[in-house]
Amino acid sequence: MITRLSQLFLRTLRDDPADAEVPSHKLLVRAGYVRRIAPGVYSWLPLGLRVLREVERVVREEMDAIGAQEISLPALLPREPYETSNRWTEYGPDLFRLQDRKGNDYLLGPTHEEMFALTVKGEYNSYKDFPVTLYQVQAKYRDEQRPRAGILRGREFIMKDSYSFDLTDEGLADSYRAHRDAYERILARLGVKYVIVSATSGAMGGSASEEFLAESEIGEDTYVRCLESGYAANVEAVKTLAPQPIPLDGLPAAQVHDTPGTESIDTLVDWANAAELGRTVTGADTLKNIMVKTRVPGGEWELLGIGIPGDREVDEKRLEAALEPAEYVLITETDFANNPFLIKGYIGPKALQDNDVRYLVDPRVVDGTAWITGADEQGKHYVDLVAGRDFTPDGTIEAAEVRDGDPSPDGAGTLVAARGIEVGHVFQLGRKYTDAFEVNVLGENGKPVRPTMGSYGIGVSRLVAVIAEQHHDDKGLRWPAEVSPADVHVVIANKDESAREGAETLASELDKSGVSVILDDRKSSPGVKFKDSELLGVPLVVVVGRGWAEGKVELRDRFTGESREVATERALGEVLATLRD
Repeated sequence: MITRLSQLFLRTLRDDPADAEVPSHKLLVRAGYVRRIAPGVYSWLPLGLRVLREVERVVREEMDAIGAQEISLPALLPREPYETSNRWTEYGPDLFRLQDRKGNDYLLGPTHEEMFALTVKGEYNSYKDFPVTLYQVQAKYRDEQRPRAGILRGREFIMKDSYSFDLTDEGLADSYRAHRDAYERILARLGVKYVIVSATSGAMGGSASEEFLAESEIGEDTYVRCLESGYAANVEAVKTLAPQPIPLDGLPAAQVHDTPGTESIDTLVDWANAAELGRTVTGADTLKNIMVKTRVPGGEWELLGIGIPGDREVDEKRLEAALEPAEYVLITETDFANNPFLIKGYIGPKALQDNDVRYLVDPRVVDGTAWITGADEQGKHYVDLVAGRDFTPDGTIEAAEVRDGDPSPDGAGTLVAARGIEVGHVFQLGRKYTDAFEVNVLGENGKPVRPTMGSYGIGVSRLVAVIAEQHHDDKGLRWPAEVSPADVHVVIANKDESAREGAETLASELDKSGVSVILDDRKSSPGVKFKDSELLGVPLVVVVGRGWAEGKVELRDRFTGESREVATERALGEVLATLRD
């Protein structure tokens, strides 16, 4: 196929779009691959659509290779199945909800666990039909509060979601491994650098869960890994390595001290070190108590106290993941007024427990640890308030920030942090959805068997942006050959008619050889054409220019920047050999 730039629906831009923050957004817009329609909503123009379709092709090939079968379900879905699974409310404001003219509730599908479970229930009824894996490549919708970074984080996006149905947990583990391996092959073919990390399941439900994160400094996901052991996890999934409990015998008694003007941890530490307590005090010796209100979907707001070491901040993503599906908000001045036992800056565990407020603590707060913490009176703190003796939390919560140098949960070393972009997520769902919809089939022994599910998503449109993030330079995009909108970009950089004819002939011969070609046959200046060839990012550029009169054409490698001249009569063979390599 020959694509002539003189006829292609394409307009490249010299300047970055005003709303673009990251390289992929800037370059995909400048190169004419996508155009913004609304916040988080983008159109795919011809070259962008080609790249998207190439990513889809790779995904489909690898899914088909593990025996998955493609179907297509609607994006417009009725409310009832999502009510049954509780996700109509659990999804919260991220769900696009709408009504038809008769007032019936619908949603735009964010994922399709419910519908796939119902589809299998409607078609299969015997153990002989299993295992089965179904998938689709389809637009999904999530009402992102802050859509950003172009197609990296949009409200409408293309995703491949697949669902495995097995009759045993061992079968589910096999399906999970097959998908995990397929995702590794997909990302390798696309040239994406990635890491696999342990993750939380969130509103999806289920047990085992892993994310595929593309390595990127602009990624919204923070993950940590242990270089000694290979452990890796999204920060939401990191489990704090708790210390061993300390025997309570012989520990000093808790004492209340006057600590005026110590509403912050820093001022409290300064007071403690000036008070000559017999030891050097740091923020890690203090217990900071944060008050929030939580509400499960459809429920009432309830107070919740969270105790963490004073040298750490609350990580909102970890807190959100720990409380899900409940939502939370920080308490307000009105809440303080309505609960006079809450003394701002001096909140302690005792008043919370005396007033039946649920109190969860960081896993480091184990029995026998002594803390400097609020005494529930203005200007007063406890010193040596001991967990398990002077107060007993209702449980633990993973809400404190994870830092470089923290112990790895596997005990093998320390953690280092990095950033990434989530491109895939695999879940062992178990029977959450087959239980909800009572999906039963006749087992080999004649008794009903309930299938177990896996759910596996990979962001197809997001992968286009991720590849652009990882494969570009200061001149433009540099597509891997697997997804490039063409195999070769032929630039006519000479007004000489014989050079133009030679370029046309070369393009035609490449086309006959099964090579897709972009032919820049515009009347633009060579400088404009060269800049566009760099911006568009086809991996191999052939320049038919001034060297034509001497029987030479130039081959440029977009990835390495290297170029070489070859004889015109050898150009076809050299191009084909380069593409094979």
